[in-house]
Amino acid sequence: MPHTAVAENPLATPFSLANEALYQSWRSRKLADYPASLEALLVPVRDPRQLTRAEFEAISQRVRKANMAIYISETGSDPDPEIPLSLGRQFGARHLNHNWLSDDTGLTSLKVAADGIRQQYIPYSNRPIKWHTDGYYNRPDEQIHSLILHCVQSAGSGGENALLDHEIAYILLRDQDPAFITALMGPAVMTIPPRLNQGEVARQEEIGPVLSIMPCGNLHMRYTIRTRHVIWSDDPLTRRALDALSEILASDSPYIFRGRLEPGMGLISNNILHDRTAFQDDEQGVRHLYRARYYDRLRDTGIDQYR
Repeated sequence: MPHTAVAENPLATPFSLANEALYQSWRSRKLADYPASLEALLVPVRDPRQLTRAEFEAISQRVRKANMAIYISETGSDPDPEIPLSLGRQFGARHLNHNWLSDDTGLTSLKVAADGIRQQYIPYSNRPIKWHTDGYYNRPDEQIHSLILHCVQSAGSGGENALLDHEIAYILLRDQDPAFITALMGPAVMTIPPRLNQGEVARQEEIGPVLSIMPCGNLHMRYTIRTRHVIWSDDPLTRRALDALSEILASDSPYIFRGRLEPGMGLISNNILHDRTAFQDDEQGVRHLYRARYYDRLRDTGIDQYR
């Protein structure tokens, strides 16, 4: 079945095309004092497992504005899984997506896999990962609304991320042509074919929109720029909308932030658009990141702040 999440009251959310005045008001406040560089997203913290009030507020302020923040902690290469897990709980993120390749904790250890089933999948390789939101292939009732990436060890070279707030992507698309929003909210615009394992269906086909409005009025995005294992609606408007989004992601937009997580650093976000460059492990570093995917949006970081 296609994803069908929509706002309880379309007129009460700026992401509906039904209320232009509300959109323009929200847009002005969203863009006012928007971070101009990656540095504006950085928050030094002592220990993510127990933030001080000032540290918590500094992270919250950045997530409310840009749907993301990057913390720089003093934990270094400490591999304690409670570092990202405790951080998530402090922001109301408790319902982890325990995917089939995750650790017993529910976290996923992103390392290069030399053997086993993981070596078949790009996140467990040193190859680049193209623009996406996490869990774009998940079922409608298991959509990923927040994401934490915590760096235990960075690679010897490479492994940088590019980051784009999905609400900014929405603005850039809507400002070009509101019809792009209509196309990307189509209930069957994006299809992820089933994943097969030894001839058996391990994950069913998933059909749904790229952009959707949740019952609370917040915007959700499921997207991958990959061309393999994705089937798009074959109509001119959808193709134009996807081309416009691809051009945004390939641009040098000031809204796209680029940088690399180093040991003790992490990204906390409402599942923004992101990518990863190729990297090389060596004696200087063997890349290890924890990834936590949640069904929860980070608490008190939604459109309510604009009402």
